[in-house]
Amino acid sequence: MPLVHRVLHPKPILSLDEYLARAGGKGIEAAREMAPAAIIERVLASGLRGRGGAGFPTGRKWQTVAENQSVTTPATVVVNGAEGEPGTFKDRTIVRRNPFLVVEGALIAARAVSADMVIFAMKRSFEGELVRMRAAIEEAENAGWSQDVELIVFEGPDEYLYGEESALLETIDGRWPFPRIVPTFRRGLRSVTPTDAPAGPALVNNIETMANVPRIVARGPDWYRTVGTPQSPGTVVCTVTGYTQHHGVGEVHMGSPLREVIELVGGGPRPGRQVKAVLSGVANGIITAANLDVPVSYEGLAAVGSGIGSAGFIVLDDTVDMAAVAAGVSRFLAVESCGQCSPCKLDGATLATHLTRVSVSTGRSHDHEVIRHRLGTVTERSRCFLATQQQMVVSSILEHFPEEFEAHISGGAEGVEPELIAELVDIRRNQALVDERHLRKQPDWSYNPRDSGTPPVELYTSVAPPWRS
Repeated sequence: MPLVHRVLHPKPILSLDEYLARAGGKGIEAAREMAPAAIIERVLASGLRGRGGAGFPTGRKWQTVAENQSVTTPATVVVNGAEGEPGTFKDRTIVRRNPFLVVEGALIAARAVSADMVIFAMKRSFEGELVRMRAAIEEAENAGWSQDVELIVFEGPDEYLYGEESALLETIDGRWPFPRIVPTFRRGLRSVTPTDAPAGPALVNNIETMANVPRIVARGPDWYRTVGTPQSPGTVVCTVTGYTQHHGVGEVHMGSPLREVIELVGGGPRPGRQVKAVLSGVANGIITAANLDVPVSYEGLAAVGSGIGSAGFIVLDDTVDMAAVAAGVSRFLAVESCGQCSPCKLDGATLATHLTRVSVSTGRSHDHEVIRHRLGTVTERSRCFLATQQQMVVSSILEHFPEEFEAHISGGAEGVEPELIAELVDIRRNQALVDERHLRKQPDWSYNPRDSGTPPVELYTSVAPPWRS
């Protein structure tokens, strides 16, 4: 099974002229000859699903936005490039290789939902990708691609929740990345409070999702469905990191066996070692070694109690302590919780504390009881998916590897520090750089020596964020 290159080009495309010479631009040409409804119908028929994590049908999202237009404010297209799922580096790789494909897809989306603005939302720390995107936008504007659509690059914070769809819009609107409840098609951008004049709906799609759009529109849904599975057509860009021979990003057909993806993109396990389990980011249940031949598709991974998420696979070999993995996942999510929902922040912090005690072999049976109880309460009244992630990932590790927890509690295993589970800073020379700063990040989102004990939502709501214009 070779790597494919529908979305992820093998080498960087450095100019719009080069992109056009490689058959780029045909999607936007076709879209200009089509009615908006016809564009949406083509995307619907393709079966494209969002590549940001949730896997929602892209065409249905476009259709919903088009049907909920405001009479006063046009729609806005937001390209979500706030990549922060641990183990994931595919969106930044796509932008490094070919930002023109993303710009083209976003402009097609703008035509489909009658938007007058496209916002490319990325993190301030993505310096190289910001340069590439701005240069691509300038060339696209000079070539007349944008017409009456304004193209903007927005630089947001490093917080994990910035990538959550509603929190992304809050951030662009000049507030902190605290998830909201109101759907984006009912209250998008350009509004401050629910009592304001109706805001135009926002269409939010991930970078990889947008990169699929030009060829779907140019070549049609039947072409798109020539690879993949009926429920998961097309390709997917996967990141493989962890305990493998090397790390990397590669595009494969949907439905490819996970074992082959790990071999192809990551070189397989290290010499003499075996894969024990695989984390699909920190939003899905763990994948055990017995399920390594599972198809990498929405339905395939769901059938084994996991999910494709953003296709970031952290491979864990037989040297890894799973109690340490659970503690590392729990700490990451507890720190990144905003505190709007008290159980998410408080129970999440309690879980992280007791899981760490187990991992370092200072825990007792009481800690195990607390963990079990808090896993049942952490999701109460949650307004976003973060608390559910905590529950799903930790529960699945406990379910599949109970003996490793028992060994720590009984004194039969040496203490191990929690595994560092955090966002990727880069992949250089086939080695992933994990954000080690996260070890110093406090639950109040500061890097102070001590946590203030106050959740971010109480600390920052009345404080203007540094990215507010």
